[in-house]
Amino acid sequence: MTDTAPAKQLPHLVFGGELTSLDGTEFRDLSKLDIVGIYPNYATAHAAWKGKAQQTVDNAHMRYFIVHLHRLLDPDAA
Repeated sequence: MTDTAPAKQLPHLVFGGELTSLDGTEFRDLSKLDIVGIYPNYATAHAAWKGKAQQTVDNAHMRYFIVHLHRLLDPDAA
């Protein structure tokens, strides 16, 4: 019998929106942000980010981001 510890929760937020310019990260309208979701690890967050980014490839001002929520919740963790 093998004891395996449950995976540590590392929540990640994926969101995006239309930027005001290509060289910044200011959004055109914060009320129109697309909150894709919160994911349990980076791999699943990256897959969701990639899917949304590919859907909006024709709009250069549309950008999606991954936020490492676990780093905000516990900044002293390695």
